[in-house]
Amino acid sequence: MKRKPIVALIYDFDGTLSPGNMQEFGFIQAVGKTPAEFWKMSDGLAAGQDASNVLSYMKMMFDEARARGIRLHRSDFRRFGADIVLFEGVREWFSLVKEYGRSRGVRVEHYINSSGLKEIIEGSPIAPEFKHVFASSFMYDDTGEAVWPGVAVDYTAKTQFMFKINKGILSARDTKKVNESIADEKKRIPFQHMIYFGDGETDIPCMKLATMFGGHAVAVYNPEVPAKKRFAEKLRRQGRVNFTAPAVYTAGSRAFQIVCRIIDKVKADSDLAGID
Repeated sequence: MKRKPIVALIYDFDGTLSPGNMQEFGFIQAVGKTPAEFWKMSDGLAAGQDASNVLSYMKMMFDEARARGIRLHRSDFRRFGADIVLFEGVREWFSLVKEYGRSRGVRVEHYINSSGLKEIIEGSPIAPEFKHVFASSFMYDDTGEAVWPGVAVDYTAKTQFMFKINKGILSARDTKKVNESIADEKKRIPFQHMIYFGDGETDIPCMKLATMFGGHAVAVYNPEVPAKKRFAEKLRRQGRVNFTAPAVYTAGSRAFQIVCRIIDKVKADSDLAGID
């Protein structure tokens, strides 16, 4: 029996599902900083050391918490995640898309591919919706306290995770299986069945990767910020993405209409491939 085609919806988080950076919904306030102060310090550290922006913000989180006498356990990060603000319709979006997929004989899976912090995402209200969360994370000691960065996800690491989703690998650490040669027909989710949602410059390599291999990329933007819309339209003009859409995830939204048509296409292509 032929298996149902799987469509993977892969999302950046900050600016894509949420209008702000996840650290801004509790953590930064807990260490006595404003978002502007925190990011200025983090960016300054990265520039001064010629270092990764991701590793710099993780060090800044670690150092500022320690300076305030705040011990960071997994549970603390997850508590901050509970207060993340989400764009309109996000909470209902995942089941909405899955149900549409079921109605068309297509299995839908949702993934996160983010430079943000995995532990905070795991505390968000939408965490159970994802097949897997690929994101930056800390290492922890025996008491569960953060002691050192474990995974730092920049724009190049994001493309690695696209290949892992393609091959059905859910380990951030794996460097062996992801590089093994696998016949296209044995790969779990073809690139043609991927839809990448992003909003910023760190998403461009993943957007280009998806479109280059026959998948789809959607540049979403905060409808209340004109500059975000202009950036998304620029990506479309440059051929980096197939579509642009406001970051509105309701049943009547442009984003939903785009995804439904792509699911229809995947189903039609799968049916055609089964005809001798």
